[in-house]
Amino acid sequence: MSLKKKDLQTYRRDEQFGHRLMTPEERIRLLKPYLPSPPPSLNDSNKKLLPKSAETTQAREGRFGVRRFLKKNFYLLVFTAIHFFFSIYIRARQACHAVSDRVYSLFQHHHSSPELIERDVKGLKRLPKHLGVILTLEDQGRSGDALEKLLNEAGEIAAWCASAGIPELSIYEKTGILKGYIPEVHRALSTNLQRYFGSNYPILSVAAPHIPPVETAIPRHRMSDKSSLKRLSVLLISAEDGRDSIVDLTKTLAEMSQRKKIDDTDITTELIDAELSESVMGEPDLLILFGPHVELAGYPPWQIRLTEIFHVQDNQGVGYQVFKRGLYNYARANFRMGR
Repeated sequence: MSLKKKDLQTYRRDEQFGHRLMTPEERIRLLKPYLPSPPPSLNDSNKKLLPKSAETTQAREGRFGVRRFLKKNFYLLVFTAIHFFFSIYIRARQACHAVSDRVYSLFQHHHSSPELIERDVKGLKRLPKHLGVILTLEDQGRSGDALEKLLNEAGEIAAWCASAGIPELSIYEKTGILKGYIPEVHRALSTNLQRYFGSNYPILSVAAPHIPPVETAIPRHRMSDKSSLKRLSVLLISAEDGRDSIVDLTKTLAEMSQRKKIDDTDITTELIDAELSESVMGEPDLLILFGPHVELAGYPPWQIRLTEIFHVQDNQGVGYQVFKRGLYNYARANFRMGR
């Protein structure tokens, strides 16, 4: 609404003189008829002006608010429901696997007998020549019996491999604590082999990358049948033998290339494979994980390009049933070599 001509002239004249002709109250009285009316507030007096249907809807929403609550928390409710049912499924699956593994271990136990283990793998058409396993040091070694448990697990696996006729075993433990106790590891593994095989225990060799091996001394009474003695080579590796070795080899080859000691065309996949196999280890045919998930924990990546990896869902700890199922799975596997 525009101002009347007389009121407009009065306001502009007052403006020309710096608003000294009129007092603030007079200016308010002059402009008040032209200002819009303020919106009605929802106080007690104005609630009477609301329609009956709007008042009923407002009271219903303020009293219950179920629809408003569901609208605001719909995704939270869906997430909670999914989490609840999935948790029940995981717990039921873990319980089922724990019971089945326990029953399997009772009926298919090796009883520390090489003959029973040999009988279990006798019908397999293929056995790995090099078996790799991943072990975990519990509580990062802070508990006193963590290292002892690790040695017991390594000793059991070594005995299983010797009984099944697997000549080479590589044991991966991320921290590398076993590599600092090679004589003690050799002693523990030899004691366990003697418990399995008696006086005809296999000749054991325990080594680590860049560390000379510790071998079992052959008694004089067994020197006559030296060629028929079973042998087991155990290699201890850790995370430093993985990507760090690849980085060190890359730096060495780059420096040799810059100094013209080797031609660029000589740096091939075959050369890298030969250097890593010599400095660290060869590629395992089968890698068994004793954890509930496929977690390599820094295992040397170059050495498992064609390795068959096996694990049992929800499994906890080292067990013969996992070892046996891994060998059976390897025997049934089809190796297409990228075809």
